[in-house]
Amino acid sequence: MKAIQFNATIPRYILGRLLGKLAPALLWSGLSCTSYQDLPDPTPPAEGWQIVRTRYGGICGTDLSAIHLHTSPYFSTLASFPYIFGHENTGRAQDGERVVIEPHLWCKPRGFSDLCPACARGETNRCQRATEGQLAPGLLIGATRGTGGSWSPAFSAHESQIYRLPDSISDEEALMVEPFAVGLHAVLNANGASGAIPRDDQSVLIVGAGSIGLCTLAALRAVGSKAAVVSLARHPFQADAARRLGAEHVILSGRGQDAYAAFASLTNARLLKPLIGKRVVLGGADLTFECVGSDSSLDDALRLTRSGGRVILVGVPGIAQGVDWSAIFAQELTVQASNTYNHAELLHGQRAGTFDLAIELTASSAVDLSWMVTHRYPLEQYGQAFKDASRRNQTGLIKAVFDFPK
Repeated sequence: MKAIQFNATIPRYILGRLLGKLAPALLWSGLSCTSYQDLPDPTPPAEGWQIVRTRYGGICGTDLSAIHLHTSPYFSTLASFPYIFGHENTGRAQDGERVVIEPHLWCKPRGFSDLCPACARGETNRCQRATEGQLAPGLLIGATRGTGGSWSPAFSAHESQIYRLPDSISDEEALMVEPFAVGLHAVLNANGASGAIPRDDQSVLIVGAGSIGLCTLAALRAVGSKAAVVSLARHPFQADAARRLGAEHVILSGRGQDAYAAFASLTNARLLKPLIGKRVVLGGADLTFECVGSDSSLDDALRLTRSGGRVILVGVPGIAQGVDWSAIFAQELTVQASNTYNHAELLHGQRAGTFDLAIELTASSAVDLSWMVTHRYPLEQYGQAFKDASRRNQTGLIKAVFDFPK
């Protein structure tokens, strides 16, 4: 079968870092770590696993970061090479039923019947056995050797990862379950505890209007929060999407607009000019969801949050450069990470897994994200997909997928 594989070695990494600046396409040509390969069909790695036939394989920002060699070396200890990309997915299980696979490789998929303390609490995103058990090291399907991933016609999944879909959920909605679950987990823990969603009287800033920023906004509205939301977007089409999902105000960063001044006007904050550098904000949002993971977006998130406020990191950060942490101290901010999803969410007094809730909210029409799947590509057009994802301002791309025949 054909698949897109990532094989990190020091020579490939160095070559990619050098040549990728001259011609990005060389990053997926096979000279660097990413290549289009003809590989053997997948086989279940152990008992309790089965083969899933891919319908859609989503292209995530973290995948693109890996391809462009921007991912922190920290995560290389929690992966195994070579691996086939693709943790966002929907497809058909061996019995023919439509499914979505939760990609976490926690204790049960790794063959442990005695769960680690985190998994026993349902906090599967904090599993301490990501390098142990019957699988090679890896946090997720799509980032470990031996399971495959959804950037191929088929991959392996453990029975504990399989979520069957009602007929009312379209393939596009199914593909969006995973990114929606990321936003949902962030929203359900926004005030520092499980089930502590943003209150209606709180002001919320969402930095970034890519798929994760939009899914976070969608989750906030789906769980019933009426908090006032400001969305910080880069492109006009993203601004339109944020308004569609319920943002009261949208600020376009760049394009000649003074985003800081616009935000200060909306929140009655004061702007102070230091001797050099970015302006200091006195006032700002009660809660800020940072949904990009870049240095500049993290710096903005810290500066635009009011004293005593909370910054929730939803985008995957790296080795930060140019981030001024002074605001954390001066404003006594709480910085909180929100890592994917788990099995211990609390919504309206009921305990459930994030994927269960995401599927339930989608099936009940509390949220419809099917329209966010804007671009579809056959796997062999991977180069065009990666190029389009890097020029969203021209393509209007929100979520791109690899499209496999039904």
